[in-house]
Amino acid sequence: MKFKSFLAKPFASIVSKNIKKGMQTAVEDQENTLKYLIKTARITQFGKEHYFSEVNDYKQFIQSVPVRNYEQLKNYIEEIKAGKHNVLWKGQPLYFAKTSGTVSGTKYIPISKESISNHINGARNALLCYMAETGNTAFADGKLIFLSGSPVLERVGGIPTGRLSGIVNHHVPRYLRKNQLPEYETNCIEDWETKLGKIVEETIQQNMTLISGIPPWMQMYFDELIRRSGKPVGELFPNFSVMVYGGVNFEPYQAKLFQSIGRKVDGIETFPASEGFFAFQDTQTEPGLLLNTDSGIFFEFIPAEEIGKENPKRLSLGEVTTGVNYALIINNNAGLWGYDIGDMVKFVSVDPYRLVVTGRTKHFISAFGEHVIGEEVEYSLLKAAKEDNVNITEFTVAPYVSTDAGQSYHQWFVEFEHEPEDMHRFSEKVDQYLREKNAYYDDLVSGNILQQLIITPVRKNGFIDYMRSIGKLGGQNKVPRLSNDRKIAEGLTQWVKN
Repeated sequence: MKFKSFLAKPFASIVSKNIKKGMQTAVEDQENTLKYLIKTARITQFGKEHYFSEVNDYKQFIQSVPVRNYEQLKNYIEEIKAGKHNVLWKGQPLYFAKTSGTVSGTKYIPISKESISNHINGARNALLCYMAETGNTAFADGKLIFLSGSPVLERVGGIPTGRLSGIVNHHVPRYLRKNQLPEYETNCIEDWETKLGKIVEETIQQNMTLISGIPPWMQMYFDELIRRSGKPVGELFPNFSVMVYGGVNFEPYQAKLFQSIGRKVDGIETFPASEGFFAFQDTQTEPGLLLNTDSGIFFEFIPAEEIGKENPKRLSLGEVTTGVNYALIINNNAGLWGYDIGDMVKFVSVDPYRLVVTGRTKHFISAFGEHVIGEEVEYSLLKAAKEDNVNITEFTVAPYVSTDAGQSYHQWFVEFEHEPEDMHRFSEKVDQYLREKNAYYDDLVSGNILQQLIITPVRKNGFIDYMRSIGKLGGQNKVPRLSNDRKIAEGLTQWVKN
């Protein structure tokens, strides 16, 4: 056993035990977090405007702080960028995490000296829980890679600003620096395809033991490794044993990724965002991701049927139940208040609090009142694909609205590893499973308002070409599963199969 893996064992055991203790105090920890946030922020502009000096419990907090999106917090962010202190949180942010928004353009998410540990320790704790449970610490002695954005930071209002993955890259512990790939200069390359080629050059001869990133971009990395070496990834990297992923639902990519590896490796799923590191997979034996209940974030949950209402019902952690879709709302120690991050979650356990991400609140189809969400389309397609032994590379769904009665439908753009033998029968299966999951959709099809969904096959690498065409290839970008309009559908038309 080498030095790093030897030291990792006792550290992993200590951290894992502390996390298990925290499972028993999750609700209490959340209550204490809210008190800490309110007390600390009373001196801020936001705290004064929202009467934090008079807020003493969650009920009063709800009355004082409305649910907001970035656009509704933007004026405060602009004041911070102009150099003002004590706006949303005490002092000024340590960083701005820059991310793309569909309405607001570029978003600048504050990260404070108090909140940076949430981003760093979340990923660390996921790995340590895995080590403690499985006993696998050997990967700590090999080479590790995270397919991330550039660590180059600019200054916005005097505040270091960049992609979250680039910011976190600056906080990799010194003892892991020698293990980390790619080289800093390579990570700074902005063009994804140029960067990918360089990453492959640097890693193809190395002892890679852990690979981490967003699944579609890991798949591109694997494809290029296989193209250059002629070997499956698991043979090329015989000590590769851990894959860390997040950002999108892993299941649609799972079959092809493991096919590319050629053998099973352990997976660790995480739930990170620019706004915070919310949850992580703490065990290999139970479903769901453990909510990060004691790291400076107070969570709120809005039931799906309340989304969009002027005063939606808001629940604290102790009020949630399993099997219900909620919009996730956060309040954190960087100054995000009543902030709708745009993700929907569903608890699979409340003892401890483990959840799964079921989609985006803005990514749905309801052109006909059906309100189909990401969880439903992924379930329907993957169930049919598993039955027919079909691997899916990528997909997205959009409505097609016809002026002729009964001629409207959901159009599914799907890139297959290999197509089903009977596409019509495959489409029928997907449609049937979607009808079973969504009663509104079933009513529309039964009532001849909609016809059965139509699958439009996309040629190999069509989604990659589409993302390249809109300047969003690589990094943390991903294709939305659903759209309520035809923008993506129209953009994909030049890459469909004739």
